[in-house]
Amino acid sequence: MGAVTSTVAARFAFFPPNPPSYGLEQLPPPPAAAAAPAAGAAAAEGEEVKEKGGGGGGGSSRVVELTGVPRRGNVEARRLRTKRGTEVVAMHVRQAGAKLTLLYSHGNAADLGQMYELFVELSSHLNVNLMGYDYSGYGQSSGKPSEQNTYADIEAVYRCLIETYGASEDNIILYGQSVGSGPTLDLASRLTRLRAVVLHSPILSGLRVMYPVKHTYWFDIYKNIDKIPLVRCPVLVIHGTADEVVDCSHGRALWELAKVKYEPLWIKGGNHCNLELYPEYIKHLKKFVGAIEKSPPPPPIDESMEASRPSDRAPMEPECTAEDSRKSTDCRDKTRSIVDHRHSTDRREKARGSTDRRDKGRKSVDHPEKPRASVDQSDRPRKSVDRFGGMMKSVRLCNIDCFKVTATSGS
Repeated sequence: MGAVTSTVAARFAFFPPNPPSYGLEQLPPPPAAAAAPAAGAAAAEGEEVKEKGGGGGGGSSRVVELTGVPRRGNVEARRLRTKRGTEVVAMHVRQAGAKLTLLYSHGNAADLGQMYELFVELSSHLNVNLMGYDYSGYGQSSGKPSEQNTYADIEAVYRCLIETYGASEDNIILYGQSVGSGPTLDLASRLTRLRAVVLHSPILSGLRVMYPVKHTYWFDIYKNIDKIPLVRCPVLVIHGTADEVVDCSHGRALWELAKVKYEPLWIKGGNHCNLELYPEYIKHLKKFVGAIEKSPPPPPIDESMEASRPSDRAPMEPECTAEDSRKSTDCRDKTRSIVDHRHSTDRREKARGSTDRRDKGRKSVDHPEKPRASVDQSDRPRKSVDRFGGMMKSVRLCNIDCFKVTATSGS
């Protein structure tokens, strides 16, 4: 049955750019290695392998050089081994004085070469450190794209942030765009002290992008509809009202299911691939990051008392209005252990008419799809006076057909 899931995923989810938009070079060993071979080899190994990464998979990370993109002193690239045996490429953008780190999972039909300038600009505009990465099979990352591989990919990148770059869970914001909302919500649902989550044109699940199903089936992928109620931190949803790839109803339903809601951004006339061109996009993101930075980090969880006492954490209210944000009735879920020792929430989802014994547990949280908001077809992205908008016009972020069924399995 796992093969069926992989086939479904290959048909409508994964379209890595071919060929990749960037190259990769290994950095030469330190000069000391030539003078003292034995000591130099050890030094080189210590320089390249700076962390035990991959979510407990026993892998390593090493510094590499991205080619085909501008070189910047505050950008560092690494190859990270995941617990599933693949090596993914990640880039870290350092922003002087930044307190928060954005871990960005990009959308479909994109790779680090195409996202490079956006990542640099977002880091500067939002005053955050930023870590972006390519999924297995994307860009110069090894392996093949699959749902489970993307979960291992984001865990490896998260571990690298913690162990190599000194970030802490309570200062990390997870950002998931389109298909990237899948690994983003999977990780967010298993972290107890995460600072915040941003969902950019997110999906309820892979199957729901194509068919308005009422229930969660065992062969579906990226079951975000079942995972978002487990997220404990503030959630910002950004979606275009004219999105013809992932209907805006997906974003609205996920926002409704979020426990700690932040004022959402529904961009009138925005489609699946151009939200960055609207001035309100970066304006709203800056407001959100500023509110998160001013709010206190989540307190440590007392596991012995968590199950017995009622929830008392209030919803994220800075910058919110009464009309746009509803109060959450609950912010605390049953405490989950740290990433390396948790099982995916996919295993707790009840199978619908399936004999697969691995899928068991709770029922799907599903709601009827809401009708799409009416869209003025004359609406077009407005030109921003900010250099951010001008830069984005030259960046191809996504293939508009990235979620449509194809006759073949996809490259």
